[in-house]
Amino acid sequence: MKHLVFFACLVLAFSACFPPDREPSFGGFEFDGTGYRPVYASAAEVADVKVGAPQPLLKPGKMYVSDPYLFVNDTGKGIHIINNADPAHPEFESFISIPGNYDMAVKGQFLYADNYSNLIVFNIRDPEAPTLAKTLPNAIPVQDYPPFSNIYFECVDKTKGYVIAWEKVSMDKPKCYR
Repeated sequence: MKHLVFFACLVLAFSACFPPDREPSFGGFEFDGTGYRPVYASAAEVADVKVGAPQPLLKPGKMYVSDPYLFVNDTGKGIHIINNADPAHPEFESFISIPGNYDMAVKGQFLYADNYSNLIVFNIRDPEAPTLAKTLPNAIPVQDYPPFSNIYFECVDKTKGYVIAWEKVSMDKPKCYR
């Protein structure tokens, strides 16, 4: 009986192995030679939040309206504050550079934003010169994978720093899939 159990386990173990050229794809998607690579930043770079002059909107993300202002996220880069009192002529007031920023909310005179895993709060009483009111470190859970499905990606190496973005690049088949 021991030999039969051993033989069954051996057959099961070998049936799980595939030659590299016949390896099944994950989720039915073949690897096309591209995948997502994490973009890393150091703790100092993540904490480098600055308020500055208006900048061109490059990669718009989420938008929040708090009359007469628009708050527009520049994906992964920060938040534009736009005076929209005259919708025919919106005026860019300032730009808050926030590495790893993808989301925000406004309540009263405060702007809440993510800064990788940190929650930062700005006093926006003067939208041309917002001031950092508070930083809550590690308040936001962070996923160690890209925000896409059915993709291959380079596994995160936490020794390289914080992942603040993902870039699609040509690569050898990575070990991670989502």
